[in-house]
Amino acid sequence: MSGALRLRGVSWVCALFTCAVPAAAAVWPVAPGQSVQAVIDQAAAGDTVVLARGRYTERLRINKPLTLRGEGRPTLSGGQGGDTVRIASPDVTVEGLIVRDSGHSLTAQHAGVYVAPGSHRAVVRDCELTYNLFGLWIEKADDVQVAHNVITGLRDVNSSQRGNGIQLYNTHRARIEGNQIGYVRDALYVDVSHDAIFRGNRLHHSRYGTHYMNSYRNLWEDNEAYANRGGLALMEVRDQVVRRNRTWGNSDFGIMLRTLQDSVIEDNVVAGNARGFFIYDVEYATLQGNLVVGNRVGVHLSAGSTRNTVRRNDFVANAEQVRYVGARDERWGDTGAQQGNHWSNYLGWDRDGDGRGDIPFEANDVVDRLLWRHPSARLLMGSPAVQALRVLGQQFPVMRVPSVVERQPAMQPRHLDWRQWLDRSHP
Repeated sequence: MSGALRLRGVSWVCALFTCAVPAAAAVWPVAPGQSVQAVIDQAAAGDTVVLARGRYTERLRINKPLTLRGEGRPTLSGGQGGDTVRIASPDVTVEGLIVRDSGHSLTAQHAGVYVAPGSHRAVVRDCELTYNLFGLWIEKADDVQVAHNVITGLRDVNSSQRGNGIQLYNTHRARIEGNQIGYVRDALYVDVSHDAIFRGNRLHHSRYGTHYMNSYRNLWEDNEAYANRGGLALMEVRDQVVRRNRTWGNSDFGIMLRTLQDSVIEDNVVAGNARGFFIYDVEYATLQGNLVVGNRVGVHLSAGSTRNTVRRNDFVANAEQVRYVGARDERWGDTGAQQGNHWSNYLGWDRDGDGRGDIPFEANDVVDRLLWRHPSARLLMGSPAVQALRVLGQQFPVMRVPSVVERQPAMQPRHLDWRQWLDRSHP
């Protein structure tokens, strides 16, 4: 090969190698007094814009893949108009900022961070979002990550005039992890969003910790919902796993399951709520390993909730263990060893010492029904007349009412730490 041809070949290989190696991403520092939007407009895709500590009163639009990062937790204020940050591109990361003062229009749905349709793989982490109408509004954007943020809403207005902490609409594969959300309308509002993970969030002082509808194949794990009206409200859903959550001190319910199918609800603690579980129109679900303790009503069961597996739960010290409205008995607990539920008010015995009661447990009788309809009758609970009515109901089946029935309840609770949850009372 001639020298000229060799030189031409080497030049071609070098040019090919140069094209294959992208230019290094640039870092754009911004100091207080500078325009953040102007720097974003100059930056190229893949660059990082770094805000120094200080206050920036500006509304931003990010329409290219880049990272917006704060050093020393700078404050970005929207001046109470519009969205403080609007993400309008895939692959945008916002981290380390205090994002505040969005507009207050419920019609326009102003947010601290608005993730627009098509802004896939957006990441919002380690931020404080405060005094925004909605903390984050995420719409038609897939594979979004929202992690380790503190989100508080408009604490000085009525709940109905606030937005939600995180609103997910029509998304797939979101990961919402490690956030603390309070003083909003609903901490997590989820609609038509599938294959998501909600893990390790703390949800408090809101209407619902979770208001969740029309969404499938999601995981709710290790969340805590307390001091809300309702803890976790899961409605019109299927294929859920609801595991190791703690819902306590909520003024209505701990966990509401409404029109739910093919789901597993396991190893949760439901304590000190007005109603522990509110189960309405639920089929083919498995409830197992839950601790339901110190609620006014342990389980409110109604509307044809049947064909469910309910086993290995502990129902302890609830003022009313089960409130059941139905036309026939609902049988809970498996007959296999160690599958029964524990009821702290069970009065049966265990002669053979196998850990299972020898006589069935019935959650309600004719006296319980009387008390539901006439609560003032509780004043007569110790009277001979009421006790005689209860005995008559047991002796004469014509007086018996449908109930939750368990053939062999567990004699001892599985949750040995149940006492520590007794003081978690509702407001």
